[in-house]
Amino acid sequence: MTLTLSEKALLCYNSALDKKALDVLALDLRGISDVADVFLIASGTSRQQVQTIINAVEESLRGSGERSIRIEGYESARWALLDAGDVIVHVFQEETREYYGLDRLWGDAAEFAFETAA
Repeated sequence: MTLTLSEKALLCYNSALDKKALDVLALDLRGISDVADVFLIASGTSRQQVQTIINAVEESLRGSGERSIRIEGYESARWALLDAGDVIVHVFQEETREYYGLDRLWGDAAEFAFETAA
């Protein structure tokens, strides 16, 4: 089963929230960047929580049949990135997120509007 963009983004969003991610934000990059369609940005309070969030997102994606998933920055976990193709998940420790300001860097992007089943 192939997930739609909205389903994949929502799966990642909910997986992060399930592990108590803070300030979770989904940005719609369609028409702005060729890197991905959605950036999901979240914070964790510690190295362990960042890793736990990344693990949960990866497990959810793999459980839904997603195959091409790459993870960077997992060991140090100050800024871990999970690349699932059209959705890229950034999980920061709070101070690192503040320092890099990815939210501000992509300030032209609207929040992603999740489609929900009627």
